[in-house]
Formats: sequence, C-alpha cells, structure tokens
Amino acid sequence: MSAPPAVPETAAARKAPFVFLSELLGREAASPDGPIGRIADLKIVLGEPFPRVSALVLRRRRMKHLQELDWSEVAAFDERPTAVKAEAASRLRPLSVGRDEMLLRDDLLDKQVVDTQGARIERVNDVHLLAVKNELRVVHVDFGARGLLRRLGWLRGMDKAMGWLFAYRLQERMISWKYIQPLSADPVKGRLKLNVTARKIHELHPSDLADILEDLGAVNRSSLFGSLDLQTAALTLEEVDDPKLQASLIEAAPVERASDILEEMAPDEATDLLADLPKERRRRLIGKMDDAPRRAVLDLLRFKEGTAGSIMTKDFFAVGLGTTVGQAIEAFRKTTCPLESAAYIYIAGPDGRLVGVCTLRHLLIADTSTVLGSLMNPHLITVEPDEKVDAVTSLFRKYKFLALPVVDRDRVLQGLITLKDILQEEIEE
Repeated sequence: MSAPPAVPETAAARKAPFVFLSELLGREAASPDGPIGRIADLKIVLGEPFPRVSALVLRRRRMKHLQELDWSEVAAFDERPTAVKAEAASRLRPLSVGRDEMLLRDDLLDKQVVDTQGARIERVNDVHLLAVKNELRVVHVDFGARGLLRRLGWLRGMDKAMGWLFAYRLQERMISWKYIQPLSADPVKGRLKLNVTARKIHELHPSDLADILEDLGAVNRSSLFGSLDLQTAALTLEEVDDPKLQASLIEAAPVERASDILEEMAPDEATDLLADLPKERRRRLIGKMDDAPRRAVLDLLRFKEGTAGSIMTKDFFAVGLGTTVGQAIEAFRKTTCPLESAAYIYIAGPDGRLVGVCTLRHLLIADTSTVLGSLMNPHLITVEPDEKVDAVTSLFRKYKFLALPVVDRDRVLQGLITLKDILQEEIEE
C-alpha cells in the first residue's frame, strides 16, 4: 500500500499556517524585554493522533544545560524572532522529558521510523507542523530529499536550478503522523514510544513485520520485537528468513518471554530455531516450556536434518474410527492447529494405527450422525520419519497434496508435513 498523498509545501503554506521543524530550529526567541535564547528543540505530548507541542526548548548563552518554556508563553511562532510573552525568561525551567513526552529533534530527526501504512522503514529528514487554535501540532513526517535540502538551506536554490535546467521540481515525500511508529534506542523511551501506536504495529502482517525487523539495526530491532505480544512475536519470528536473525532475536529476549514465544510457534518452527541456539541456551529455554510443547520439540529434535521427521509438525487433527461428523465438528472448533495442518482429518483405529483420511468438505456436507469411518479414504500415502526430504518433495509434486502424514513402522501417526513446509525447504535450497 502506498503512503498517503503528500502535502505540497507551497500549497500547504497558502491553505494553512504550516511550518517545518527545520525552519524553527536555531531561530531566536525574544520577549518585549529582549532575546531569551535560541530554539534548540520542540517538546511534544504523545498519545494523540496529532501530538501537541507543549514547550519550546531553548539554548541560552553562557548556560550549559537546555531550558524549556511552556508553549502557552509563545505569542507568535511565525515571526522572526519567535515572539514570547513579557517576562517569559523568568518562567523558564530546566528541560525535563516525561514518559509521555518526546523531543522532535533529539528523538525523531534522523531516526528510523516504521511507516505502518507502507510497512517499511523510513528515515526522518524533517517534521511538518500545523498551527491550530493557538496550538502547534505534528501532522506529517518528511522522509524525502526536500526535507534534507531544507535543513541544509539548499532547497530554494535547488528548486531554481532544477526548474531552470529540467523544468522539474523535487516532489514532497511525507507520511501522516498517524501512520508513523517511532523507534528509539533508549530502553525506557523506546517502550513508551512503541506503545504510542502499538496497535498499528500489531495490525501489520507478520511477513511485513519480519521484513521491517530485517531492515532495522540491532538495538531498534530488539526494541520493536520486544514490544510485540507473544502471538504476534511468534508469527513474526516464523516469517523471518534468516536463521541467524531468528536466533539473535530469541537470544536477546528474557528467558521467560523467549520460552513463551517458542510455545506459541508451530512445533517444527520452534524446533528449527532451537537447533540453531547454543546448547546451554537451548536447554534453559526447553526447561522453561510447558509440558506439551516441550515434549513436542524434544521429539522433533531427535530427528536428523534433511529427513521427514526434522520438518514435520506435531500439529494435526486426528479422531477415532467411530467418531461422527457432529463430534468431529465439535472437536474441530476447539483445535488450535493452523489451517494448513487441519485441511485433512486423520482417522485412527482402536490400536492407534492410521487407517484413513477425510477432508473438511466431508464435515460440511455430510449428516452430523454419519460415522467418519464410512466416509474416509483408506488408501493413504504416508512417509516414515527417516525418509529423505527430497523423496517427500517428489510425493507432493506427484499427488498435489496439501499435507502428508508421517507414521512410524507400526503406522501410528507421528506428525504432518504441510505444503508450506515443503515450499520453505525448496526456497532454502
């Protein structure tokens, strides 16, 4: 999805009192009593769709530390120098940034942000502000070349040169603040900022989140991954293509959280990830997992790489031979298996041996009192855990299966290989 339409600089200036952060930085602030300092930053209050500027941050001569002046003291920001009320200097105070506040220059300018509309990483070159009812609010983030040129003071000259040479003007590239997710290396502010619009992050597809994580630096990557809820983190980790990156993300997480994420992952995905970890870290994480997922990954870890057992999942939907359609529907409603693992309903006999298979279509069209054993297909294609992956791939190509059951020598169902598993193996090859 493309970014929201840009607001042209000249059009914006004609329609409303817009200003860019770069145009305010370094500007002198003066009261009727005289100059009181130069604008070094703007402080905003987070939590609103378009955050409000709450204070000017001023640098004063012969003073080591920055000071702030409440925005209510500003008389006119669109003048040079910026006009503040009489005796404003007496109401200056040392700069303090709370947990629900942020500095536009220090915390946002030149920093990475997540464009949740376009699901990509951008670098902030400038910030677009709008004056509304005596307030100044952040409305856009500028990540285009115009923002960088504006900060350097070259924009007007570049526009003239480009217009004269090529009859062309560089386009604005701005994103509405509501689509922006700031990232920060600061562990305290980082958590705060990620919580400001965390809902937007969680609405992104796990594949998009995985791409974003791959584009980020190590600190921001850990900060973003740490902000995700357990289920989103697990799905995102499954979509990360680089095993080393997967391992680094799970190693950077606290042991309790890391083990919880592994429990949320598909058992085969969790097993692959654990296999890439140092033995001691792997042992600690497995030890913290609940009984059922721990047994599943331990069972899968015993298979050699490149075999059917090493890529199968323990998530499958199986019922007894005498199960009715109605009973199967009730059981299906309670299953937590992913859809690709529940495409087929496997039927086991009294001795646990796999005897047949039904499809979801049977559950939809058959009478609820019908016994699945009378509907099943008894002619099964199966593989054993030590079968080579290449042989399994050939069966998928030949029969066009969505999933293939893995059985032991007694034909007891051990796991399932899905089409997704095979495609992933093919891509890695």
